[in-house]
Amino acid sequence: MAFIHPLADCKSTAIGEGTRIWQFCVVFEKAVIGSGCNLCAGVLVENDVRIGNDVTVKSGVQLWDGVELEDNVFIGPNVTFTNDLFPRSKQYKTPVRTLVKKGASIGANATILAGITIGENAMVGAGSVVTKNIPAGEVWFGNPAQFVKKTDQ
Repeated sequence: MAFIHPLADCKSTAIGEGTRIWQFCVVFEKAVIGSGCNLCAGVLVENDVRIGNDVTVKSGVQLWDGVELEDNVFIGPNVTFTNDLFPRSKQYKTPVRTLVKKGASIGANATILAGITIGENAMVGAGSVVTKNIPAGEVWFGNPAQFVKKTDQ
């Protein structure tokens, strides 16, 4: 059974066993969240979001329509995702898809532009701005984020 804090606004019923959703989270009705996840306080999850198993999403993160997090992903506090490359007020478009693959980690305050794929076991440093795809098993950081080294995994 999932734990949903009484101060969370969780409309989805597609939440896996052992997942914890903490206070002040907002989870829309069609969101899908796997088992063993931890959504810390103040996370927002829109309808067209898929979260795999054993994912950690720290406080202050918004997962907009079109974001998918595969299994064992770590999203640090205040990571910012986007889903529209050319946003305008009251002009609604189909969200651009963003994929964070299995085992990837994104450090605090990083910004991930719409349409990016972050490869398996990749790591994005805190405060980085990711403007292009990151291959599997690589560490990137900076503004704009640049390749630093291969991971040990």
